[in-house]
Amino acid sequence: MNCWHCGYEIDLRSHGGIGKKDECPHCEDDLHVCRNCRFFDPGAENECSEPIAEWVRDKDRANSCEYFAVVEAVERGRKPAASGSDEARKAWDRLFSG
Repeated sequence: MNCWHCGYEIDLRSHGGIGKKDECPHCEDDLHVCRNCRFFDPGAENECSEPIAEWVRDKDRANSCEYFAVVEAVERGRKPAASGSDEARKAWDRLFSG
């Protein structure tokens, strides 16, 4: 898998899976987050395609969702990264800061 935030490749075979408190060894960001889950879908209700999962407010912070399933880069067809969303957030802030 790849860290949703920095894109660092994490070998799950040697890592032993992702626990609820695990962090990326490269950027130290949380790994058990919606953005690293195969059910994460920005176009779905609650941004989750798992219909019975509870709503999670912060999609990029550790959570205890029982339906968490690691998304692999090949499932998404690209390497997950947060740079686009970070840039969009910065542009939004610049637009409304006065």
